[in-house]
Amino acid sequence: MRTLLRILSIVLLVQTIGWAQPAKKKVMVMEIKAEIDPRMGRYVKLALEHAAKTNADIIIIDMDTFGGALADTKEIVDGIMDVKIPVWVFINSDAASAGALISIACDSIYMAPGATIGAATVVDGSGGAAPDKYQSYMRSIMRSTAEENGRDPRIAEGMVDENVVIDSLKQAGKVITFTTSEAMENGYCEAKVESIEEILKRNNVTDYEIETYKLGAAEKIIAFFLNPFISGLLILVIMGGIYFELQTPGVGFPLIAATIALVLYLVPYYLNGLAAYWEILALFIGVLLIIAEVFFIPGFGVAGVSGITLTVVSLVLIMLNNDFFNFEFVPLGDIIIAAFATLGGLTGGVVLLFIGGARLTKTKAFNRIALSDTQDAKSGYTVSSFQKDLLGKQGKAQTILRPSGKVLIEGEIYDAFTRGDFIEKDETIEVIGTEGVTLRVKRV
Repeated sequence: MRTLLRILSIVLLVQTIGWAQPAKKKVMVMEIKAEIDPRMGRYVKLALEHAAKTNADIIIIDMDTFGGALADTKEIVDGIMDVKIPVWVFINSDAASAGALISIACDSIYMAPGATIGAATVVDGSGGAAPDKYQSYMRSIMRSTAEENGRDPRIAEGMVDENVVIDSLKQAGKVITFTTSEAMENGYCEAKVESIEEILKRNNVTDYEIETYKLGAAEKIIAFFLNPFISGLLILVIMGGIYFELQTPGVGFPLIAATIALVLYLVPYYLNGLAAYWEILALFIGVLLIIAEVFFIPGFGVAGVSGITLTVVSLVLIMLNNDFFNFEFVPLGDIIIAAFATLGGLTGGVVLLFIGGARLTKTKAFNRIALSDTQDAKSGYTVSSFQKDLLGKQGKAQTILRPSGKVLIEGEIYDAFTRGDFIEKDETIEVIGTEGVTLRVKRV
């Protein structure tokens, strides 16, 4: 009995010691090594949420960027400033422009040998300096962020404004860009380090586990569909699917393909903050106007032109980070790529309709779902022949013919169609031929 009690005591003692040992520090690393855009903004947002869910003790940003969009940068900065645990940044190469602002928002800045920080002047889509109102906004953000983290706000302002003068440090005509040693001298870098592990060692963090945040499979798929080339292919599928569904109503598959392509086109841009509600609404209005022009409105006029214009413009705008037609901070290259992707997809859709449409009707797959046989008299089929007596007779359009509808001849109503013309209700028509049990007519 005593032996058993001793064993139990030893077990309890070991468990108590185990429980008393401190848990390993959780260090989450997120990488900002590309242009600051909506995709990067979403990555940072998801990374910060992951850090909160996993109860990370420290967040370290692995930084190497030349900057990017101001709006997305501000969202990243706000997210970092709201975090309650330490956020450190390791600038292993460059933290220019937006990268400098994000670095200043962190609790501690560490830089690799040869790294730089600064040059935060706001530029427009062509690479030139943006108007002063944007520079003023950037200066205020840099200044307030530096003050919040105990750094000299005048230096932060000098990274944006070339006219700021700081005695013995900066003269007018240039913006501040610090090397590692200069940043350390002026309070914009805690230490020169070679790695993230060295940062942890300097802060006496010895027992830790590092997790580098990566996007999940779903997020990678979303990023894949943000590729302009893929967007162009999706536009092609959307246009082709709608056309083939209208040509063979009830088949279903073309419409399903178009719907899936539309979802895959819109959702990634919406989740990344590029597709605004009004842009999506404009796209749907444009498509509805085109459908109305083709099936309900005779001729081709204002509705058709407006629909095509709205559709093309909205497809382009959805791919761009514009602020309601404000393209000051949208790179010219992005605009050109979006335009080419959209027009390429639409052009490919038109080519597919004219070339692929005829071939599609001859395929075995199409014949399984559509009736392609002709039931003519040579094969033994017969139909009522009373229409033959109506050749040359005149009547009135019982409904609008666009191009098919109903006509009234000598008190009888018949199915009829035109050669492509639109005929208004009550207009006089003449029978010029028959096709099965349907009359071919023309306007008199």
